[in-house]
This record gives sequence, structure tokens and C-alpha cells, in this order.
Amino acid sequence: MSKLLPWLSYLVLIPILAVVTVVCGLLAMLCSLWDKSGRQQHAVAHAWARMVLAISMSPMKVVNPQNLKLPLDGHPAAVFACNHLSYMDTPALFGALPFQFRILANHYLFRYPVIGPYLRRSGQVPIDQSSMRSMVAGLMRGVATLKAGMPILLFPDGSRSSDGHIRRFLSGAAFMAIKAQVPLVPLALIGTYELLPMHTYHLSPRPLMLVACEPISTTGMVARDADALTTRCMEAIAAEYYARSVMQRPAEFPESQAKIPSNQL
Repeated sequence: MSKLLPWLSYLVLIPILAVVTVVCGLLAMLCSLWDKSGRQQHAVAHAWARMVLAISMSPMKVVNPQNLKLPLDGHPAAVFACNHLSYMDTPALFGALPFQFRILANHYLFRYPVIGPYLRRSGQVPIDQSSMRSMVAGLMRGVATLKAGMPILLFPDGSRSSDGHIRRFLSGAAFMAIKAQVPLVPLALIGTYELLPMHTYHLSPRPLMLVACEPISTTGMVARDADALTTRCMEAIAAEYYARSVMQRPAEFPESQAKIPSNQL
């Protein structure tokens, strides 16, 4: 059966996923003609994600769902930080998270057909990692979104993992949570690397898991606390990820694979 899975993926699953993605993308753009809040587009994205997971034959289990119930400590918004393993992370999270949110996404994604128009019109937040100035500008747009009451989701490791291991986190998630004085919620996503590893073009269906860790309060924290908060978030995710995945925890976290200068966030 394992030898047939790639062909099943190439000939059946991937074409169906492509059609579903295009149709839902067009529907989301149609909604944007009258819905400027992005809420209807998010609802379409949620439905798309659930269909993607079903077609991929990869059911999702959410652990500690009480940590995903907004408001948290009286805050209508929070920063949700998740490890990044695969292109399948996006549908996994859009399908699992039970609330409206916006994502902090690399600016180059806004150039893609279907995906780009959806991201722009639904209020997602672009971030350009090419320079410190542009990166901070993107983070401050995220802070404004949080202060308006909308949760933000991002991948603090900055890029997909090439080997399934958690990489050292950038401090952008902590920076935004502190600036907006909202909780930071670590999310451990398990199984998407094996489902669709980097540089692989066929799916390997399997159960997925999302662990919502205990929210971390940022009340009273200041910008200089961002590094310590980042480490705390990374450790919380790593503890759940390596306890529940097939990966063995390394002695040290590898460096981030994000394409930014090492002296930046």
C-alpha cells in the first residue's frame, strides 16, 4: 500500500486539492467585494482547510482546547505561535482553530495568484524579512491588528523545517504580544512534516495533532523581555512536540532557517 500512496497522491489527491483551493480562493475573493472585515473570507478559508484535511485523509486532534477559548484573561485577542513544518501547516491550523484570526505571512506570498488576492483582501499582515526596518514595520502592523481585537497567528521559526526539528525562534511573536499586552499562546503542531516534508510533492496521510499550551501572560512586560519570552514559548512547544512526535529531541535547537541577517529579530 505504501508504494501506491505516491501515485494516489499525484493522480487523485493533489488534483482534487488544487481544484478545491482554486474554487475556494475565487469564492473568498467574491466575498471580499462586500465584506471588508475579512470575516466571510476567513469562514471560507476554514471550510477549505477542513476539506483539505479530509481529502488528505489526515484527521486532526486538538489537545487542551480550553486554551483556545477567547477571550483569554479578559483579552479578546492573543498571539498564537506555532512551529512550522510543512505547507500543510496552514490548512491544519485554519481547520483546527475555532476563532477568527489573521496571519503574519511572508510578503512574497502576496504575489501568488489566488493566494495573494485572498491574503490582501482578507486583512492578513505581510512581513518583509529583508531588512530590520521593514520587519519592524510588519510587526507593528500586527500590533495594530491585535489592539483592534483580532488574534494573530504566526510561525516564529520563520520558515519551514527541512528536517522536522524545531528551529530557534525569532522574537517577533513575543515582541507583538508584549507591545499589545496580550497573551502569547504556544501551539505545538505534530504530524504535518511527515504528511508533506519539504521538497516532497506527494502526501503521506496520517493523524495530525495540535497541542494548545498554557497561555503566557505579558502583563507588565517590556520590549527587553522579548528574548526571554521567546525562549519560554519555544521550550513549551518543544516539550509537547518531542514528547508526542517520532522525532528525537536534539541536544540543542538548530538555528532558524529564515533568510534574514543573524542580527535581526
